[in-house]
Amino acid sequence: MSGLLALLDDVAAIAKVAAASVDDVIGQAAKASAKAAGAVIDDAAVTPKYVTGFAAERELPIIWRIAKGSLRNKLLFLLPAGLALNQFAPWAITPLLMLGGCYLCFEGAEKIAHAVGVGGKGHEDHPKAKQEIVDPAHLEEEKAKGAIKTDFILSAEIMTITLAAIPESNFWMEAATLAGAAIIITLVVYGSVGLIVKADDLGLAMANRGRLGLTQALGRGIVRAMPWVLKTLLVVGTAAMLWVGGNIVIHGLEVQGYDTLGHFTHDWAAAAGHAVSESWRGAVEWTTKAAMDGVFGLGLGLVLIPIGEKIITPIWRAVFHREKKAA
Repeated sequence: MSGLLALLDDVAAIAKVAAASVDDVIGQAAKASAKAAGAVIDDAAVTPKYVTGFAAERELPIIWRIAKGSLRNKLLFLLPAGLALNQFAPWAITPLLMLGGCYLCFEGAEKIAHAVGVGGKGHEDHPKAKQEIVDPAHLEEEKAKGAIKTDFILSAEIMTITLAAIPESNFWMEAATLAGAAIIITLVVYGSVGLIVKADDLGLAMANRGRLGLTQALGRGIVRAMPWVLKTLLVVGTAAMLWVGGNIVIHGLEVQGYDTLGHFTHDWAAAAGHAVSESWRGAVEWTTKAAMDGVFGLGLGLVLIPIGEKIITPIWRAVFHREKKAA
């Protein structure tokens, strides 16, 4: 009997350790996921365009298909690559992170340039790739593939940022944390996309079928608000990309020994914080630092636009368009 009790005590102790480990993984995954806010918001802002023009009953199946592709990108390809990089070439993480930060700055600046009409293509498809597709099933296939391909780039940014934010630990803890972050981010992004895409349908149903005047008015309000919600999401996503991208590049320069810009932004943020009362100091310092990171990100992105559009993009399209034609 005493042996059985001892065994039960051991099982309970192991269960407590396992539960604590799970809590640590979930907590670290959530914190690391927050670091990738810019790319996550951009992912959520970009995806709804891929279901535009389809029947309402096909919207959620398409989003589910893209979500599965996104999870496959993260867990089967990017997770092993990130762990291998962390184990065998950790010195490469900062340069890759800076490269991802440059891409975020490029994307954010390109959106702004496109919005003000001075260039930039945003997320528009390559004109040569546009074609008339009559078969809805084929169109759905093409749209889903395009969304998953775009997601791979955004997921690479997200996973790299998340990997750099994970506290140093053993291999299995890092793997579990990165996998947990991948699942959390995918659920957040595509769950949000599903809610955004179906919100107007919900509002329309409430407006047409609601029994109470309040329900009908609320439904009409949702329908009218959705275009503004999407525009706001796009603005917030662009600002977040510039802020996160600029912060990543500045921090990467500091890690590489070029800390002048980092000290400059830190000192100005501290000066702004000391100009207000102590209760507001932290918020003002954070806001000032984020704004300066964003301004730097915008400037860097504007410099990168001609490089990306005139050099990198034509090479990318030439290589992959040729492969597609050959296939």
